[in-house]
Amino acid sequence: MPPPYENLTPDRILDAVESAGYRCDSRLLALNSYENRVYQVWLKDGASLVAKFYRPGHWPDAAILEEHQFALELAGHEIPIVAPLVLQDATLHQHEGFRFALYPRRPGRSPELEDRDTLRWLGRFIGRIHAVGATKAFAHRPALDIESFGNEPSRFVLDHDFVPADLRDTYRSVAADVLGCVARCYERAGKVRNIRLHGDCHAGNILWTDQGPHFVDLDDARTGPAVQDIWMLLAGDRTTMTIQLAAVMEGYREFNDFDSAELALIEGLRTLRVIHYAGWLARRWDDPAFPVSFPFFNTQRYWQDHILALREQAAALDEEPLELAV
Repeated sequence: MPPPYENLTPDRILDAVESAGYRCDSRLLALNSYENRVYQVWLKDGASLVAKFYRPGHWPDAAILEEHQFALELAGHEIPIVAPLVLQDATLHQHEGFRFALYPRRPGRSPELEDRDTLRWLGRFIGRIHAVGATKAFAHRPALDIESFGNEPSRFVLDHDFVPADLRDTYRSVAADVLGCVARCYERAGKVRNIRLHGDCHAGNILWTDQGPHFVDLDDARTGPAVQDIWMLLAGDRTTMTIQLAAVMEGYREFNDFDSAELALIEGLRTLRVIHYAGWLARRWDDPAFPVSFPFFNTQRYWQDHILALREQAAALDEEPLELAV
């Protein structure tokens, strides 16, 4: 099948934006995005906006519209999320076979996650996001679980011969062992509450200004435990992560309760992300942008390092969860 964005030419991008009622001045800049295609587009009046073209065949329209509605709902509660523009009573538009949405341009810099005040500030807003996310459920967006983030991507890379022949048995064994450890993390946590999440709340999706943070890219919004939007802010050794967690929770608990049983899921969720990432690259390998942007993938060295990373995660999964002061 042809590459998904083969026909998304600069002229077609500009025509799509103008079909929504804007006048472009012919300038555009590709922004950092691989799952979708995202561009800054300049307008005749000197302003600019962001056009996001959705990957064909990935999310159904209903799931995209649910993402948009969640973003608008958060913005309606004065939470700093970059929500799509409502144009002609719609947020999702079509042009010559491509689905797209337009967003206001909100620049910013990466947050300083080493700073406790920054972490507290982020914790407050994540707590507010989760307070809204808990009020209703997604109907069209999936849940984050072991099957979709662990079992399915590990099967895919094996079934489609991405893992080198001499590493296949090792990968299969290590992946099975580590997913068993993840399952035990879920058992340890018990019955945790699943809510609507940002889903991909890492530093690259948080932009900082002198007025504070704003959150972007709800493309991976899904249902899951609250700690999914927290653990990606934690890095380093156990002592460092404990300090970071305390700062985030200090802000979070100003606006929301947190079930400390979810801390048992942190390393499990980290492990699922490692496995899912490899599967995501494999599924997108027929997109010409991926071999160019990720030349390290699908090499002997990559899979050796990937297996090593999973073994390191197995060791982390055997450790006691982080603790949170009451």
